[in-house]
Amino acid sequence: MSEEPDADEATALAVRLRELEGELLEALSAGADAADPVALDQSRVGRVSRGDALQQQAMAQAGQRVLRQRLAAVRAALARVASGDYGRCTECDDPIAPARLQRQPEAERCVRCQSASEGASGR
Repeated sequence: MSEEPDADEATALAVRLRELEGELLEALSAGADAADPVALDQSRVGRVSRGDALQQQAMAQAGQRVLRQRLAAVRAALARVASGDYGRCTECDDPIAPARLQRQPEAERCVRCQSASEGASGR
């Protein structure tokens, strides 16, 4: 069983979560235009260029999905901070190692439960 973050660590991690939320919102906003639909006007853009634009759009949309997923995880972590459950595994209720929270402050599971979850899903 690992140690829980102390009060100072938890406060610093909560601040980091709020900063991360802002960074993710900014990144989502900045990348929104790249994920917009590609114009069908082939008189302005050739077929190859349009294909490139569609590929770039698909990559931008995938990036936006990843950012939205991480933003949801950060907001869930902030909700756990507010409820007093932050730093505890949502599966087994054991403390999440402070080193793990330093690397990934939105982590909701301890390493053991996360590994079991990834193994069960085939990832």
